[in-house]
Amino acid sequence: MLTLHLCEKSDWSLTNLKLQKILYIAHMVSIGRDNENGLIDESFEAWAYGPVIPELYQKVKVFGSGPIKDIFRSFNEPPLGGLEEGILNDAFSSLSKLPAGKLVDITHRRGGAWCTAYVPNANIRITNESIKEEFKMVVPA
Repeated sequence: MLTLHLCEKSDWSLTNLKLQKILYIAHMVSIGRDNENGLIDESFEAWAYGPVIPELYQKVKVFGSGPIKDIFRSFNEPPLGGLEEGILNDAFSSLSKLPAGKLVDITHRRGGAWCTAYVPNANIRITNESIKEEFKMVVPA
């Protein structure tokens, strides 16, 4: 439902890269606000262009760098709740109009979770603990 929700809000104009980055940032906000599990059940991995959910990437890679079309009706995701939907809507509103390169810059933040996990060609798992630390770095208490 998360991917479907974001793609519908964008009128099916999001690319794989932008979808991955918006989901990552929304997940970080959720974890940072003390939702221990965050929004995403799957783990993000540190890939060359930033945090990626491998299963989602495999599903949408067929669209290349173009907009993703409606293929999520059968994607297994939990239904949205009020808090999750609010976080997603906020992330979409503030991030969807940014160029993909700017989203890559944001997720490649020095000292951030991606930066500390990234090893070229290794696709290392990014832990929720390191994502929470990144949130604390970005949004001081």
